[in-house]
This record gives sequence, C-alpha cells and structure tokens, in this order.
Amino acid sequence: MTGVIYARYSSDNQREESIEGQLRECASFARKNNIHIVENYIDRAFSAKTDNRPEFQRMIRESARKAYDVVIVWKLDRFSRNRYDSAKYKAALKKNNVRVVSATEAISDGAEGIILESVLEGMAEYYSADLAEKVTRGHTENALKCQFNGSIVPYGYVIDKEKHYQLDTEKAPIVLEIFKRYTSGESITDIINDLNERGLRTAKGNKFNKNSFRHMLKNRNYIGEYHYNGMVTPGGVPAIVPEDIFNRANELIETNKRAPARKKAKEDYLLTTKLFCGHCNAMMVGESGQKRNGNIYRYYKCAGAKKHVCDKKSVRKEWIEEVALKLIMKTLMNDDDLHKIAVRIMELQKAENTVIPALERQLSDVRVSIENIVKAIEMGVFTRSTKVRLEELEAEEERIKGDICREQLENRLVTEEEIWYIFDKFKNMDLSMQQQRQKVIDSFLHSIVLYDDRLVISFNYREKEKTLKLDQLVEFIHNLGSDLGSVASPDKKHCKSSAFLFLFLPIGPTPLSHPGHIVVLRARTRLASKLLALRGIAARK
Repeated sequence: MTGVIYARYSSDNQREESIEGQLRECASFARKNNIHIVENYIDRAFSAKTDNRPEFQRMIRESARKAYDVVIVWKLDRFSRNRYDSAKYKAALKKNNVRVVSATEAISDGAEGIILESVLEGMAEYYSADLAEKVTRGHTENALKCQFNGSIVPYGYVIDKEKHYQLDTEKAPIVLEIFKRYTSGESITDIINDLNERGLRTAKGNKFNKNSFRHMLKNRNYIGEYHYNGMVTPGGVPAIVPEDIFNRANELIETNKRAPARKKAKEDYLLTTKLFCGHCNAMMVGESGQKRNGNIYRYYKCAGAKKHVCDKKSVRKEWIEEVALKLIMKTLMNDDDLHKIAVRIMELQKAENTVIPALERQLSDVRVSIENIVKAIEMGVFTRSTKVRLEELEAEEERIKGDICREQLENRLVTEEEIWYIFDKFKNMDLSMQQQRQKVIDSFLHSIVLYDDRLVISFNYREKEKTLKLDQLVEFIHNLGSDLGSVASPDKKHCKSSAFLFLFLPIGPTPLSHPGHIVVLRARTRLASKLLALRGIAARK
C-alpha cells in the first residue's frame, strides 16, 4: 500500500506540533501499518479554515493519477477545520480510491468510526471558531488600552514592554521630514529617490515606492489617533506630525490625483526673485521669444523696461545663470569660506536653542520637588495633600518630558561634521540637471544687481557683496579669476524677503553613513542675515 503525508503549520497557533514533529509521527504510523510513503505535502503558515493551501490543492489534484492509496495526517484538523471543506475533499479523494487516516486518532472503519470522525471534525471547527472569537476579544481589550494588536509596526514607532506605541527616536524625525517636504511642494518621486539613496527602508524593510509613501501620508497614527476595527482613540498614540500638516498633505494627495498630466515642462528661470536691475532696482523677469529661423531665445528683462520707464538692456538667460553658478561653485571649492559658513551655522543654532534649556531647567526643578516629597514620606510625613501634590508633580514631570521630546523632534541640532558632509554633497552635484542647478542657487545666492557694465552679487553667507566688471567675466568663467574688491550695492528693497539654504543632513551617531534630514537656514532679510538659523527638520513652510 502506498501513501502520502500531509502536514500543516498554522502561524496563529504557536502551541501546535512543528512540521518535523508531524512528519515523524506520520512516518512512524506508516511503518507500523506497512504503508510506503511516496510524497510529503507541506503547507507552512496556512490556516485550515480555508482550502486555499498550495500543497493541499496539489495533493488533491495528484490523487487523480492513482499514485497513492492513503493520505496520512497527524490529526484530522491538519486536513481541514471546516466540515464542508473536509467532506468535499474527502469525497474527491474517495472518488480516486484514496482515504484519509489520522496518525494519532484511532478511528475504526465501522459505523462508530464514522460518528467519531464527524465529532472530531466538529470539535476542530468549534476550536477554530472559538479561537477566532478569543483573539477578537483579546484584540478589543488591547484596543481599549491603546495597545499594539500585532501586524506591522508603523514606521516611526516602537512597541514597549506594555505593548504601547512609543516614538522611534531615529525614525520619527524622518516621518516628520517626509510630511514637511511633501507639503512644501517637493514631488513624491524626488522624496522617494532621496530616501532610498540614503539607505532608508519602509516598516516592512522594503525600498520606498509610491504606494508605501501614500500609505504613510494617510496613516492617522501620525497625528496621535489609535485605530482598531472602527474604534478611534484620539491621543492613543504619540503624535509625530501636527494635524494641520497632515491635513494639508492629504489635501495635496487628492488635488494631485485629479490634476491633469503635464504635457510639457515649462522652462525654469533659475534667477527669478534674485536678479534685479541696477538702474531702477526693479526685478528682472524671465521672457522668451522666437527668431525667424524658429529657434527659441530666452532672457531676463527689467520689469521697468517692460513698462518703458527704464532703459536697462536685457541679458541672455544662459549666460547670467552660468555666471551665478560659477561664482557659487568657486565658494564651494574654497575650504576657508566653507569653514566660516560652518562656524556661523554652529554659533547661530546654539544661540537660538533656548526652549529646550528652559524646559530642562523646569524638569530639574520638578524632580527636586519630587525628591523632597519622597524624603518627607520616608521620614513619616504622609498626608492626603502630600499624596495629591506628589501625583501633580509626577504628572508635570511627564508633561515636561513630552515637551522636550517634541522640541528635540522639531529642532534637532546638527553637527559640524554633518554640515561638511552637505558641503561635499553640493560640490559633487550634477549641474547638468536643472533641478540641481536650482538647488545650488536657492541655497547660496541672495541676489544679483545687474548694471550695463557690471554686476553686484550678494550671497546668503556674507555681509559684503562682490562687484564684477562684465568685461572680466569671460576670463572669470574660464579660470574663476582672483578675489575682487567689495563695494556696497544699491538698496534692494524688492529683494526676496527670505533666503533658504536646503541642507540634506544625516541623523544618528554615524552621520556620514545615513545622510538624511532637510534643514532650513533662513535669513529674514539681507540686513538680518546674521540671524540665519537652523529651523529644525523642515522644508519650505
């Protein structure tokens, strides 16, 4: 007589026999009953409540070839925990002259055996339903306590010993970064590419893609809501993202979903809001025209000249943008200049960081008060008011600790090593790409005032401006010349009110291996550029 063994393991029941144990018991049964085993069919992590099991279905199909006479299972519930499925597939096997036997349940072939088998199958089905009910009940109890109910922990959280959600100090800032970058106008594709390049992975350990990205943006855990089976508990999870940013992100998702595809990208004028007329101080704006031969030419024109109130000549777009980029890249290749910028950034972020020290002083005072009450209790002084006051202080301690955590999340200080890493990243940017050129200009250039014979260029990191004669610029473009004298520029009252320096900064103890956050340095005006300061993990607000 020939036979096969069917073994199954259910992932939701850790107390069941292992696959190896089932095979061992079934093989022993086969030897005792002179059954020659020709095949083992094994389903790992599949429930018997369903017949959607690959090896089980293969076994049923192959029974039609008359390749075996008996299916041996460790217990009948390995075959099925659904009486309808059990009867259906046993009938299919019986049609092929194959019967199912249990290695551990002695069931005779007579009438009483049929009754016993029916009872065992009914018990298996009851056990499955009862287990499901207990699991659901347990999950509901967990939900009432805002405890983790299994599955995948959302990115940015960890689960503590009491099964509560806590912030992952390394990943939670990345969640906030993602939301702020998206709501600032950065494309999903650009953010995803950056996250993957930095070696970051989703909660499932996979690379980020559009589906996982949108799933994160829609996850209401991030605004502090605990969800289970239609039950919502506000504040049941530590919030990572402010609700207004979360709502704005989801509005953008819906808006972009309905937006028509762009057939052709418009031409970007990189110096928009940064190029000014030296004659009338008006902004110079990008325009284009078409020659008789059909070629398109692009240039910047004084807004006053467009209104015929200024005689400033237009300037070719490609030329003036190339000048700006060359001047910026000269600075990036000068380590002395970069060192000055790095020192200023370090000084300014330390000077601005006043909230956390104040909170830490409050926390220290509260802990001293708690310690004094505890000492009084140890000396025998314990009244109702003492107990109430101790509870108030302990609640205050937790509140302040939460405030410190949120401040650290919003305003992480960066190291000088991280800043130098970013400078190197800028040095190696591919300036053939329009997006990279725009990033360099937005980061370092404050303004250019253009005259007919010279230009005055102002950077985000200097108090003085450089003046360059236009007849010197051809040589400069080729060899980057020597330092030129500095003179004061005309009043730039129309100059863009905020200059942004976007830095991709790493997190954690090994910054160079995990390049990461976007940090904004903002000068409210040119005169206030010394107030340039880190504003935490953020993109354009």
